[in-house]
Amino acid sequence: MPITAHLDLNLKAEAVPTAAVVLRDILSDTRAFDGCLGVDVLVDSTDPAHVLVVEQWASLEHDAAYRAWRAGDGASGLGELLAAPPVLTRFETSFKI
Repeated sequence: MPITAHLDLNLKAEAVPTAAVVLRDILSDTRAFDGCLGVDVLVDSTDPAHVLVVEQWASLEHDAAYRAWRAGDGASGLGELLAAPPVLTRFETSFKI
């Protein structure tokens, strides 16, 4: 079953000017990862330090494999840009509604 993952990020103020380039590089690997169906980046219209990364995954297993890779060999260094820990929420696509 498809999964949508929301990664809610709050950037350090000094990271905002370079965040787009850094995220573009990081998310290039995300988009190429097995099972990734797409990634969008949303920036809060009133707070450019608030970013929401919306990822579509073929399955929870694909998402879990990606998270494990990012926690190990695929570590991105994204944490250095963040003012607070990221918040990850996963949603299952519902065909019942």
